[in-house]
Amino acid sequence: MEITSLQNPRIKQIVKLRDDKKTRRQDGLMLVEGHDEIQLALAAGHKPQTLLSAPELVSRQISGDFPETVTVSGAVFDKISYRDNPDGWMGIFPIPRTSLNDLKLSTNPLVIIAESIEKPGNLGAILRTADAAGVDALLLCDPRTDLWNPNVVRASRGTVFSVPVVECDSPSALEWLKARRMRLLAAAPSAEVIYTDVDMRGPAAIAVGTEDKGLTGFWMSNADLKVKIPMAGRVNSLNVSVSTALVVYEAVRQRAMNKAI
Repeated sequence: MEITSLQNPRIKQIVKLRDDKKTRRQDGLMLVEGHDEIQLALAAGHKPQTLLSAPELVSRQISGDFPETVTVSGAVFDKISYRDNPDGWMGIFPIPRTSLNDLKLSTNPLVIIAESIEKPGNLGAILRTADAAGVDALLLCDPRTDLWNPNVVRASRGTVFSVPVVECDSPSALEWLKARRMRLLAAAPSAEVIYTDVDMRGPAAIAVGTEDKGLTGFWMSNADLKVKIPMAGRVNSLNVSVSTALVVYEAVRQRAMNKAI
């Protein structure tokens, strides 16, 4: 099938999937744009319902057996794209459904709790950290941005597919953590203990909150320990994705040293 009309009903529906959270949730579908992002989704075992390409924009190929492949003109791809310089590839994927009970943890798990993250770029960056650090899971609690927003997929570089992610409410996440006897560390500027002084070698969950208000009282009151990142400048907090990366990689460093002993 080839589509060249900007008014084609399918193109209009794809634009709705791109722009409207309600449409994504109702249809159970999401958009993944970009050769590398689609390849990562495929490597993680996900297959697009439809694979679209604009031959005049494509420089690298994607191979595989897909339920439906559609070619579109460059003008049509520009209409559906959410990138400045699209590479001519887009997949319509079923939204993955993962629950807390679906998660399979390692013998010494490390989990990120991200509460009420607002910005797609921050959530995408946290996902990239989780993937790079080999984190067991990301629990997205009381989210304020849609996990399947195309901008999250773009910012995550497709790691939204490689990291086990569960959207849930905070009480359910806490109950799940307690059942697995995981130590809960809350990252907060008001804490007294510096994060590098904390033993993170055992099963642990690292909780982070919004940049403007941080973690809510729920997570602060239920944390086993509150930790801070030392700040020598005039501001009292870092970007939430940067804070997450620092604390998570400290846990990774400690665990690596523990194995070497």
